[in-house]
This record gives sequence, C-alpha cells and structure tokens, in this order.
Amino acid sequence: MTAEYKGKLVDTHCHLDFPDFDSDREDVILRARENSIAFILNIGSSLENSFRCVALAKQYEMVYASVGCHPHEADRITPQGMSQLKELVKNEKVIAVGETGLDYFKNYSRPENQEPLFRAQLEIAREHDLPVVVHCRQAQKDVMRIMHEYMPLKAVIHCFSGDEDFLRECLESGFYISYTCNITYKKAEDLRRLVGITPLNRLMLETDAPFLSPEGFRGRRNEPFQIKLLAAEVSRLKKTNEEEIAEVTTANAVAFFKLT
Repeated sequence: MTAEYKGKLVDTHCHLDFPDFDSDREDVILRARENSIAFILNIGSSLENSFRCVALAKQYEMVYASVGCHPHEADRITPQGMSQLKELVKNEKVIAVGETGLDYFKNYSRPENQEPLFRAQLEIAREHDLPVVVHCRQAQKDVMRIMHEYMPLKAVIHCFSGDEDFLRECLESGFYISYTCNITYKKAEDLRRLVGITPLNRLMLETDAPFLSPEGFRGRRNEPFQIKLLAAEVSRLKKTNEEEIAEVTTANAVAFFKLT
C-alpha cells in the first residue's frame, strides 16, 4: 500500500448514476473525497446504467466503472444490447464486469433467462481478463455451479447475504467477499458473525448507495462517504482499529480492480 492511500477507503460498489443523485451528484463525490475516500466504483445494473457509469468515470478521476446487466434485466436484454456491452467494456476506466449473477428472491426476470445472461457476462470478463461483480440472492447453488465452469475466475460476491456454508465455499474458490452497511442493522447478527469469520485479506467494503443506509440513517439515501461507518463496524467486529481496516480493505480493492 503506497503512502497516498494511507487511511483512505474505497467504496467498491455504488450507483451514483441513479436518479437519487441527480440534484447533487457533484457534491456527493466531493463529500466522499473530503472524507478520505480514495476511489468510488460505480456499478452498472443495466445497459443504460452502464453507459452512464462510463460517462461518470470519464468525468471524475476518482470514479471507475463496472459495466453489466443485473439479473433483473434478463427478460429485456437483446443481442444488440449485449454487443453494445461488449464495446463498453473496452473503455480504459472500466475495471470489472457486473453486476451480474442470479436473483431468485424477487424474480423480476425468469430464471431460465438469468443463467444465459450471467454466462455471457462471465465470458466477456474472461475474454478481457477482468474481475466479475456478482449478485447472488437465494441462488447460491446455481451461482456457484456456473462460476466453477469458468474457473479460474476473479470474482467478488457483492452485498454478501448467504449462509456460512456459502461463505466458506466462496472463500475456498478464491473469491472475495464484499459487505455493505446492512451489517450495522439491529437484526443483522448472522451477517456480523460472518464478517467476523471472513479473512480480512479477502474482504472489501461497499455502500451499494443509494440503498442500505447504515443504522441511524435508515430511510434516507446512502452515499459513498458513509463507508466510514461501515469500516468502523468492521473494525469493531474484527477487534482491531479503523486504520488497519482501511489499509487492508483498500489494498484488497486496489489490487483486485487494478486501480491507479
């Protein structure tokens, strides 16, 4: 870890292109910078969002983009859209593919369409030697089955919500685990226990802003600077100081996503 990142954090997953930030997006980014956030990773969730992610990354030096289509998009994405996604991924500030994966909880798209979309994005990532940002909601078995077909694979399981068995399988597969501010919620004891057993050198932090504001701010918009509250909770769970959490998780993110 170089001196320039000392004490700084990385928000590895947010959605600054969403309308929630239309009125003050520049202020949100400035606030993150003023609160020792080194990088913000803006994550695509649809083709349209991915275009906006790339545009924001070009506009702000500290912002990088991941491009991809959330499983909720599986019933809508077209072959032309996938071709456009393949072109977007070539942009120099695109550092990952996703978020992609499977979601059997809300079922906004049919499972039989989610799997081909997931596979197509894993293939794009492999072709361009990029990591994958994976969404998994009540689909652990199928997510792991598919990902293992594309090994070796550089992947982070975002907003981790699985059980201990899934966590251990992810770690054994070499994947990284990303936790969000929902670990601060009063009823999140199971998640906090999993944070405690996740090796620090395989752990990353994210806000998933504008979603999942920390305890005490629920019902309000989340934003990247609040990753500091998440880091404080992780340091408590790991029985260490916030400086170590910042150092290790930032080093993890910088190396994993090849941030400069």
